[in-house]
Formats: sequence, structure tokens, C-alpha cells
Amino acid sequence: MSFDHRHFLDTVSESPGIYRMLDAQGDTLYVGKARRLKARLASYFRGTLNAKTQALVGRIADIQVTVTNSETEALLLEQTLIKELRPPYNILLRDDKSYPFVFVTDRHPYPALEYKRARARRDDGRYLGPYPSSLAVRESLSLMQKIFRIRSCEDSVFAHRTRPCLQYQIERCSAPCVDYISQADYRRDLEHAVQCLEGRSEQVTRELTAAMEAASQALAFEEAARLRDQIQQLRQLQQRQFVDTGDGDADVFALASRPGALCISVLSVRQGRLLGARHQAPANGLDLPPEALLAEFVSQYYLGQAREIPREVITSHALADRELIGAALGERAGKRVRLTDQVRGHRAQWKALAITNAEQQLAGQLASQAQLTRRFAVLREALGLETPPARLECFDISHSHGEATVASCVVFDENGPRKSDYRRFNIAGVAAGDDYAAMRQALVRRFQRLREGEGVRPDVLLVDGGKGQLNLAREVFAELGVEGVTLVGVAKGTTRKAGLETLFLETVERTLDLDAASPALHLIQQVRDEAHRFAITGHRTRRDKARRTSTLEGIPGVGPKRRRELLRFFGGLQGVKQASREELARVPGISATLAEAIHRALHG
Repeated sequence: MSFDHRHFLDTVSESPGIYRMLDAQGDTLYVGKARRLKARLASYFRGTLNAKTQALVGRIADIQVTVTNSETEALLLEQTLIKELRPPYNILLRDDKSYPFVFVTDRHPYPALEYKRARARRDDGRYLGPYPSSLAVRESLSLMQKIFRIRSCEDSVFAHRTRPCLQYQIERCSAPCVDYISQADYRRDLEHAVQCLEGRSEQVTRELTAAMEAASQALAFEEAARLRDQIQQLRQLQQRQFVDTGDGDADVFALASRPGALCISVLSVRQGRLLGARHQAPANGLDLPPEALLAEFVSQYYLGQAREIPREVITSHALADRELIGAALGERAGKRVRLTDQVRGHRAQWKALAITNAEQQLAGQLASQAQLTRRFAVLREALGLETPPARLECFDISHSHGEATVASCVVFDENGPRKSDYRRFNIAGVAAGDDYAAMRQALVRRFQRLREGEGVRPDVLLVDGGKGQLNLAREVFAELGVEGVTLVGVAKGTTRKAGLETLFLETVERTLDLDAASPALHLIQQVRDEAHRFAITGHRTRRDKARRTSTLEGIPGVGPKRRRELLRFFGGLQGVKQASREELARVPGISATLAEAIHRALHG
């Protein structure tokens, strides 16, 4: 017996609350919240739903509602029920039982930097963090031990040493166990390490720079060299941390998606210092848009689990129900929580880095062997081939109003992108903006070599552009006598949205109908997008290529005084070369514009 939604909706309250959708066995399919229950539930029984929501509605046998006093209360209850019931159509996250910290005891004359897991900070010492992963803690510990030579041994080992261990020999420890360093000097180095972990490495660098200059003036050149090396290592650390502002606690959420896959990356920033990232690939059971999907993720990330909530939450997309989620987070944290997607300065850099992490993680998902094997198998069926294609090639064209036209050729096999076989063709001798002539030139140059016995023949050739480009490829194949290659034209839909492409198989009269959820279509889209990216990169490189100077002396605006400041700030020319634009701009007398010019001159 189907669910009588009309009778049900007649009795539903207009108040805020949560609802549970149940199947015929009484199991919960989905838990949701609403400002007005009746209006929200009525939306599920209209004819404008996507396929996944229709599948959910088709399984509903009953709906149970709970009225709440406010929408915030409904949001909190929703996340509690999701955690308890784990419905298949909701986003589900793994619950972390404890968090990794860097720990410094206050009960030892020579404390070590230790890795420790705990639910919260205690009163037995200093807890630095929490960090997003154990790997982030261990990387931080390794860096601090390398730079400041802080001991890493257990207290029981420390108490029974009679001579220095190997860590001292490789300059990773100052051997406090055998009194090779005074307690005061060890405490100073430990405090420097703690300050760096707290995001105050700039202050430490200034102190070390002053000490280096004092040692140099006192002719203590070995000590000055050691301090110089520490300064350079700290500058590299600050660059890896991307920004080191000394303040600001934030979590940054970025969502990246491709047909058939998505990834959400979370970057943790504490006291202005980037601690690391974690990644999730939640199932988008209802095919939600990014704004709604990220809103559900953020809600469950904090409200469905016992996590520390920072003062600021930055997202790659404007969240649905942003005010509601912000109010709920503030209520849970007991402080005002700023929830935003519009940021500037170093916060914009955090956001950009989170987006980059999400995109790279997603690329790794798409390259997984199991997924690729399945996609190639489905593509074989769709194209009517006897065996899965061993080699796919795709061509694309990129230019700026006809300037610096570049054609790209990317190659995929059963292991994913075969980047060693990628090729770019600098197009010359064609009219500006003539994509057909550019494509002809690229195809002729590629397959002329095949006719001469060079290169490997693809099983499938994708051409981005639809009917015109497909006919052009057929003409080139006929002229060069190329056989045994399946041609597929990929024409973008009217809205250029993924999933709405029109595919032409061999001829413009024969279309290839693939569902938007088809793994074969996802593979074609992935290859097409990679060809587009590779073409754009080549075009920009060709357009922007210019002669660059590689020394400080040749950079306009950098005179002797500024050169001295740069070398002093970074401890030498190598440090200057390794510095980012943001680091260069922090040198006294160096503006952001000049920092950009210096970076370009040194890196091209």
C-alpha cells in the first residue's frame, strides 16, 4: 500500500521541527529539519524532483514528525538523530573519539615534545592543537626536533642514559640527558619550538636573527652559522604553513565535485597557523546542490559530533541556511561563531588552499583503479567494442581571442592519465580564432606521425566541439588513411552543464545516449575536462612567456639596501629564492607589488 501523502499533509503542523521518513520495515530512510514542516514535506510530493529524491519518495511508507520550539533546536535534534540512526540518504561522517595534540609536560626539568590523544585539554601540562590528523602532529614534531633539537625519547630512557644517543649524532637532539646543554638553554629552545607551534614563528625568527648578528660580531662564526640555518628552516616552515599571521582560529571547508564523485576538504587553522587537512567523500544520496550539501556537511561535522568549534568557519560556497547554522554553532560553542564564504587577505589564501586540496583529493579518487576499470568496461559496452579500449585520446583548443593558440592531446589508459604521452601543439599559420583550422593542424601533426610508423594508435579519439569537429576529424582520417579508431564528438549542452552533453558516435547522424549517472559518460567528461585543463595551461604559458632575470641585481626597484634586507631577512640568497610572494612582502621596504616582481624574476 502506497503512502497517502495528501491525508498526511492535511494533519502536519506549520511549526518548525524534524521529520523521519520510514520504509515498509520501519527503518529510517532520511532525517530532515524544517522551518515550516508542512511546506517542506509538501515539496517532496511535487513533480519537480531529481531522480534520487524520487527514489527516496518511492520507498516512503510513513513519516514521523517532531515539533520543536525553534529552527535552531530542530537543527540540533536533526544532527543527534542522524548520528544515532545513520539513515542511508543522509550524509554520514565518521565520529572521532579523541583528537591528536602536541603535549609538553610541566613535571620534568627537560620536557619533551610528545604526541598525545585526548578528548580535551587537561591540567598536567601544555596541549597544543588539536590537530586534524596524527600525521600533522608527527610532521610538526619532526620539524621542531630538527630545528630546535628537542629530545624525543621516553622519560625512562632519558633517566638511564650515560652517553648521547644517535639523535645527538645526527643533530636532532642537544643531549640534555648527559648535561650537554644547560637547563636554561634547553628551556629557551623548547619555548621557541612551542612559540612556532602556536603560530608565533615570526617572533622567534626575529630573536634568532638578533642572536645571529650578535654571534657574528663576537666572531662566533659556528654559532652564527647554526642560527642562520635555523632561520632558513623557519622561513621554509612558514612558507609551508602558507600563512603565519599569529592570530585567527578557523576551519575552512571546500567542496569539489565531478560527475560521479565529490570531495570535501577541511583545513584547520589555529592561532593563525595552518595545522593540516582532512578529507571526506560523503555520498550525495539526494543529488543536492553544493550549497545544500556543504550546509548538511558542516552541520553534522560540528553538531552531530563532539568537535571543537572555532570562532570562524569559512566555506567555499555560500551555505543554505547560513544564519541558522551559525546560530546553532554559537549556541553549542557558547561564543559567537562567524560563518562566511566571503573573505579577503590571508583568509582568502586559506580558502584557496582548501579548494586546491579538495580538487587534488578528488583527482585521486577519480584515478582509483577500481573506478577506472568499471568506467572503461561500461564505455566498451556503450561504444559496442569487443574489448575495453586500451588507449583514449582527446583533443582540445585554447586561445585568447586568437592569441597564442595551443592544441592539447591527453591520453588515458586503464591506469588513468598517461601524462608521459600528453602533447601540446603550438598552432601557427591559421586565422586568429579559427578553431577548425587549429584542430585540423593538430590532428594532422599527430596522425601524420602514426602513418609514418611513429607513436601508438588510440582505440578511441574524443574531439571536444561536436558536429563540426567530428566531421573535421573524419576528413583528416580519410586523408591520412587512419583506420581502427572509434571517433566520438562531445558537444556541450545549451547550459554547458555536466551531464547534458550530446555525444556523436562516428557520424553526426548517430548520437550516443548515456544517462547522466553513467560511468562511461563520467569517463568521457573526465578525459574532456583534462584536455581542456591541459590546453589552457599550455596557452597561458605560451602567452605569458617572457625573458626573466634570475638575480636580485637585475630586478628593477631592488637596490643595495633592499638586497641587504632580503638577504638578512631570509638568511641568504637561497632563502630568498624559496620564499613565497607573501613572505617576500613581509620584508621591510618590500611592497606587495615589488614582492610579485621579485618572485617573477626568480621563478619566471
